[in-house]
Amino acid sequence: MMEIFSDSAHRQLSQMFYTVLFFHVSEYLLAIACHGKSKVTIESLLISKDYILAMTFTVTEYLIELYFFPMLKEHRSISNLGLFMVIFGETIRKLAILTAKEAFTHIIQRYHEEHHKLITYGVYGIVRHPGYTGFWIWSVGTQIMLCNPVSTVAFAVITWCFFYSRIPYEEFFLKQFFGLEYDAYMQRVPSGIPFVK
Repeated sequence: MMEIFSDSAHRQLSQMFYTVLFFHVSEYLLAIACHGKSKVTIESLLISKDYILAMTFTVTEYLIELYFFPMLKEHRSISNLGLFMVIFGETIRKLAILTAKEAFTHIIQRYHEEHHKLITYGVYGIVRHPGYTGFWIWSVGTQIMLCNPVSTVAFAVITWCFFYSRIPYEEFFLKQFFGLEYDAYMQRVPSGIPFVK
């Protein structure tokens, strides 16, 4: 079994491990920096049962394909494209957090708090939901980086569906908080997720 772990497989699995580790630890640390340790829970690591199931599926697909179709994992240019997407998506997401600071939360706010301001500059001047945009690019990129065709499609579709339902729900409250100012912002700036208005 060890002989099937080529240099590409070692590189791809190592990149995936460090990518996932960096994403979750940095999310948690930035949440603490923006909100203070007393307001941050373990949920800020963004690890759920569904997420664990998705990552289990990812690794399972990778190992099955590595065993039966090892050449599928040897497309370095495709893997590098995925790595670029991971870095790009991570950058967009972290810029969103750093720009919004305490206005950025992992849980949709249903009540307007005093510190909650409408952020329309920086990455928020390009897309309304850069945190979602960054995560969508990051998640799909992780699968392209692994040359996982099934998981690439699955991650693209499942995360898109998640944001397709989440964005209107979140924007319902944002319209209540910011009224006409948010309506004007919605007219000017796209959501950041393809085909989600």
